[in-house]
Amino acid sequence: MIGVRLINIHFKTNSKTVRCKVIMRDQASPHNDTQNPLDSVEDVLCDNNWVYSRMNNQELIVEVAGTACEYRLLFVWQEHLNALQLCCQYNINIKPENMGIAATALMDMNAKLWMGHFEITKDSLSPSFRQTCLIHGHQQRRNYIEDLVDISLVQCERYQAVFQLLSHDKAVNADILSLAMMETLGES
Repeated sequence: MIGVRLINIHFKTNSKTVRCKVIMRDQASPHNDTQNPLDSVEDVLCDNNWVYSRMNNQELIVEVAGTACEYRLLFVWQEHLNALQLCCQYNINIKPENMGIAATALMDMNAKLWMGHFEITKDSLSPSFRQTCLIHGHQQRRNYIEDLVDISLVQCERYQAVFQLLSHDKAVNADILSLAMMETLGES
């Protein structure tokens, strides 16, 4: 069975981002009824004019500017599970002396979440928000992926001040941390 696939290509030249689309003909497997969701991720990223790198058929990475820091979004597709994992990593590192109180903060944050979870990697001490979703059978895949990206970035922005506080050299006490974790309405 012959299929046609539209591929988005992004690259930078002289500080300008160039976008183009290439149509490729490929062999489609008659037994594979699931399109690689990274193709839909690419569409969402193109709509936002975000420059990304697709390492292979299973991984895609993009860096996105938040209000106070940058985020690295890593998408990983596991075809045998029909699962897409999205990891949204902050570009900050938690100070080792704040890891105890950071663990408490993570428990409090995760208890309030309906989807996904926050974690701090042991190797880099960098916080991230991660969620894995089953993709099989989604008819509105693009909208679904837009929602996943939006939810992840909203959660990261919600707790950015907490992780920024934990990244400073000073030890953080529970009172200061509870103020940073308070739910706020609006902006000042």
